[in-house]
Amino acid sequence: MNPAYVFPRVIRHFLPENVTRALLMRGLIIRPGLETRAPEEAAARYERDLTSAGVNLKGKRIFVFGYGGRFALACNLLKLGAGHVTLCEYAHIPDEKANALLVPEFEKYLIHSLGKTFPRDGWITLLQGDIRKLAQEPMLHGSDIVLSTSVFEHLTDPDGILDALVKITSPGGIHLHYVDLRDHFFKYPFEMLAYPEKIWTAWLNPTSNLNRWRLPAYRKLFEERFSKTDIQVFEHDLPAWDKIEPRVFPEFKTGDPDIDSVTQIRVIAGL
Repeated sequence: MNPAYVFPRVIRHFLPENVTRALLMRGLIIRPGLETRAPEEAAARYERDLTSAGVNLKGKRIFVFGYGGRFALACNLLKLGAGHVTLCEYAHIPDEKANALLVPEFEKYLIHSLGKTFPRDGWITLLQGDIRKLAQEPMLHGSDIVLSTSVFEHLTDPDGILDALVKITSPGGIHLHYVDLRDHFFKYPFEMLAYPEKIWTAWLNPTSNLNRWRLPAYRKLFEERFSKTDIQVFEHDLPAWDKIEPRVFPEFKTGDPDIDSVTQIRVIAGL
């Protein structure tokens, strides 16, 4: 057991969600994702990687799965030429303070009225709820591009959720997902793999949930549903893996350090 890891993890596990959310939005202790802290950079990365896959986002209907409550990413995608952006979030409500600051720059896409900031009709659609239920509505179908950053590692049901995302995707559509396989206590990228499921679930798993999936599981997840799947490994951490490997539970190991030490991947998948 690593006390320097376990004690903060137990605190994080039992921390009320509203406190966790407040820390995340302020960038205190819990680091927000790229789409929250640098939305222009996040949009540019999406455009760059879509272009490398032969996809032009101009005029496309884009579905962002897990936007974190802020409209900045959608505005930047529209600025790059997207035709329409749908923002979907399971529970988080829009971050009014941050969104209101966007209005002067993006008044083409946003409007501030009666003390709240709203997307203008025709540019941005907001969805809140379980995508597995939302996808049953035919009116949501027809997305050309589905995007996410650091979302899949938090899902409790990656299979069911990806099935729903596929359902809303147009024939010939494409998915682009960035997945972070590290323990999000980033100082210890593989520490979460050294605890049995019961201990992890009851005491250590943060309220944001880490499903502890590894590269082979994600490869299987996407290859079973798409005719073309390209998974690029962005990063390994062999020194950290070699240090902890004897403590890692067998279900998280393939025996190939080049696979087991993967920390970040990009998935581009086409129907």
